[in-house]
Amino acid sequence: MIEGLPIIFFVVILILLLMGFPVAFTLGGASIIFGLLSFGPEFFNLLPLRIWGIMQNYILIAVPLFVFMGVMFEKSGLAEELLETMALLFGKLRGGLAISVLIVGAMLAAATGIVGATVVTMGVLTLPTMLKKGYDPKVATGIISASGTLGQIIPPSIVLVLLGSVLNVSVGELFVAAVIPGFALVVLFFIWVIYIAITQPKKAPAMPKEDLDAFKGVVKFKRIITAFIIPFFLILAVLGSIFAGIASPTEAAAIGALGATLLTVLRGKFTIATLKEVMIRTMTLTSMAFLILVGASAFGLVFRGLHGDTYLTDLIISANLEPHHFLAIVMLIIFVAGFFIDFIEIIFIIVPVVAPIFIHMNINLVWVGILIAMNLQTSFLTPPFGFTLFYLKGVAPPEITTSHIYKGIIPYVIIQLIGLLLVIFFPDLALWLPKVMGV
Repeated sequence: MIEGLPIIFFVVILILLLMGFPVAFTLGGASIIFGLLSFGPEFFNLLPLRIWGIMQNYILIAVPLFVFMGVMFEKSGLAEELLETMALLFGKLRGGLAISVLIVGAMLAAATGIVGATVVTMGVLTLPTMLKKGYDPKVATGIISASGTLGQIIPPSIVLVLLGSVLNVSVGELFVAAVIPGFALVVLFFIWVIYIAITQPKKAPAMPKEDLDAFKGVVKFKRIITAFIIPFFLILAVLGSIFAGIASPTEAAAIGALGATLLTVLRGKFTIATLKEVMIRTMTLTSMAFLILVGASAFGLVFRGLHGDTYLTDLIISANLEPHHFLAIVMLIIFVAGFFIDFIEIIFIIVPVVAPIFIHMNINLVWVGILIAMNLQTSFLTPPFGFTLFYLKGVAPPEITTSHIYKGIIPYVIIQLIGLLLVIFFPDLALWLPKVMGV
């Protein structure tokens, strides 16, 4: 075997991905070619078993169920009502619209876990209003984009489900561990919005009095009940059943899918056409993720067959890197990779390569999983390929330029990195709650 062949294999795949080739076919195709050249066709007798293992993975059933829940919740119309109600509740405050977007983003993250749906919904419903009320375009686009990414870390997060599968750790424990870091980010975003509202009030003004006058008395109480309390019960049903140990994440995902469907029925928005659309979107998103996973399994099979994991481990050990130095390098690699490739690709390509080294260094994989999830959250905001930026630009009014969006997200990328550093230096932010709850 050629020395350094695992590194050549890894670099070839990264180059092909950066050239724009489809991820699943790049992983699968390059893996088959390198596997055939290195081991012959007999080596791939194992590949069908790996794919069958994916199909039998009980944890991964949660992915389509959470996607279904998020898309169905979007169709219920509750997200729209939630945004309107929060905007009126906080409208008297300077920066009230931005605060409402942040709160709704956190709630939708806990109710759906789908970044694209959250950003598009908030972009369509609140961005024109924020601009009309005098918000600076950079402030408006920044808070919408940042709030939309909270679904990456606040459970139930599909990222955490996939990381749990790859790192071979409990998804339920990852969910519990992500609660404090996730809501710490919400608090940091909130502090920044308040700072902008105080120091630059013209960029984040209060809503006019006439817009708030109609929102009083019985109407106010009714809207709070329907828009706030009802989604809260869905969140409680999903996360509460996991945290209480009543249901596994997969079972809780099924509860969430059923709950979102019942909410849509109760609101009179359920039709066969809606169900069909939700199922098609669920199938499309899930198929994309699982096709990449199949390609990643072929990659993992060949990389390990080339002893790439052993090669890297020996390389790190011979370099006498301290665990915190290696962690810093991995975090930097993931952050930079997030500028160019999708979070699913990073999870299935980079994480399986570094996981054995973390195990060898006796580093807590739950803590590592939370750090990776928080790091991957920035990949949705970092140009040129941050998906959140594309989602928002696609629904933004014509006067909003790409420059507005790019400049708007800079403070929030910095805040996310500050949040990441806090969890690195204070691991108990992630590990304390699982210990207390006995997960």
